[in-house]
Amino acid sequence: MGRWEPGARERLREAALELFMERGFEHTMVADIAQRAGVTARTFFRYFSDKREVLFDGSADLSKQVQDIVETMPPTASAMNVVAAVLEAVAQLAGDDRDRARARQAVITANTDLRERELIKQAALTAALTDALRQRGIGTTEASLAAETGSAVFRVAFSQWSDATEKRDLRDVIRETLIRLRSLAAAE
Repeated sequence: MGRWEPGARERLREAALELFMERGFEHTMVADIAQRAGVTARTFFRYFSDKREVLFDGSADLSKQVQDIVETMPPTASAMNVVAAVLEAVAQLAGDDRDRARARQAVITANTDLRERELIKQAALTAALTDALRQRGIGTTEASLAAETGSAVFRVAFSQWSDATEKRDLRDVIRETLIRLRSLAAAE
């Protein structure tokens, strides 16, 4: 396959995940990924700054998308309703490929640096959501609480979705997790 054929980014993502699963993250080089994808290492670096970023592709654009979603919500929407809409959109972006999600998470879990990178990416997204909520006029404490809660809901729901034996839509799992959170908070 020629390096200029369409789909290089996706081929690189797939090749990287396959190699990370086969050899481990530490034992996979950029040149290996590029070769498996049928492109040059130079082409790899057109899409990704390093091999870690293959696993976090799209996270840079996510903050902007969060801002856009928050801006489209009605002015009367509560902070948690805005967060719920953001979670729905993030779930849609995450897709329905549980096998890929499981493989990706296994690679991240097996590597301390990747776990750290994931936490950094999650914190940046939570901060972007907090800022977007504050720009809506939501108080600093309430915006932080809503964004942090949304982050926790997503982590719990994603874990339940990826570990489930039955096929479920991630958005449904997020909705159910939010309902459970609301019930838990109301019981106090």
